[in-house]
Amino acid sequence: MTVDAVGGVWRYAMDLAAALAAVDVSVIFAGFGPRPSGEQMREAQALGALHWLDAPLDWTVVDPRALDGVAVEIEALAEAQAVDIVHVNLPSQAAGLRTGIPVLAVSHSCVVTWFAGVRGTDVPEDWAWQKRLNADGLRRADAVVMPSRSHGALVEATYGAMAHLTVVPNASRLATVLPEKADMVFAAGRWWDEGKNGAVLDAAAPAMLWPLVMAGPLTGPAGQGVALCHAELPGALSHRETMERMARAAIVVSPSLYEPFGLAALEAARSGAALVLADIPTYRELWDGAALFADPHDPDAFSDAVNRLVDDPRLRRALALRAQAKARRFTPSAQADAMLDLYTRIASVKRSHDLAAAE
Repeated sequence: MTVDAVGGVWRYAMDLAAALAAVDVSVIFAGFGPRPSGEQMREAQALGALHWLDAPLDWTVVDPRALDGVAVEIEALAEAQAVDIVHVNLPSQAAGLRTGIPVLAVSHSCVVTWFAGVRGTDVPEDWAWQKRLNADGLRRADAVVMPSRSHGALVEATYGAMAHLTVVPNASRLATVLPEKADMVFAAGRWWDEGKNGAVLDAAAPAMLWPLVMAGPLTGPAGQGVALCHAELPGALSHRETMERMARAAIVVSPSLYEPFGLAALEAARSGAALVLADIPTYRELWDGAALFADPHDPDAFSDAVNRLVDDPRLRRALALRAQAKARRFTPSAQADAMLDLYTRIASVKRSHDLAAAE
């Protein structure tokens, strides 16, 4: 299973690997991009072997030739470890794979759909190779997985219909609890990513009746950055530290313009927080009826929604309970069962093809 240490793919991979272990599936991690922290390395190594490969992530390079070695690295590791399935978490990583091992690709996000969701435009011409590479990887994969119907619709609108597409929602191992809450508003994200929309949320902070804490990095691996000045900014925290702060917050906000799933919202729901979410298709699909929604381009919409919950404790608790009830659907065991079914299906098809060829 390919991983990176930069964004939500890490959490997805770790939680899925832990759930797969319970059904006797072992995972070998193939890492790309910036190296993980010591804490991340220990977490991965407790779940399976971790091999960090000498190749970048597609969205961190400007020249596609920098990715020429990706397929070769994956093929070599897969063959050396005699794996049954290659699970890539960037569709571009499937492009050019010549291995006979079945390949499953998960589209957590991509540059092309990011531009569509964040800026409402096609990808710039000098990034057009990203679209070609992703399209090649999606065609090459024996199965394609999306974390939500909304993201699947966006991907198909971009790359064309896919008969081998399946929706498997993400999950969280976070315990479902309703702890004592502090009078605090919390948000977590890699704020350097324009799609996380941190500037709009930060602009809403002065009008909020409770203090706003925005945890997460302000600078990215390719020099991206954002200046925030109104919220409390603890910086980049470990996942454990982030969850500890989130568990204390009565209200959690996600202002994202682009979320193929939105793990932070799920984690907040499991921790018993009331949700204020950007009014985007993914969040409507997953949390309609269990959150307040705000126009992601309007700081006043976020402060108004937060203040409504501050002023109405009964509504705040009711929404927290509704969100927590919805969150119980997104369990690691359900995710692992769905993925195991896909792994088994594509492996079975591959065996059938091999037998037919031998005859």
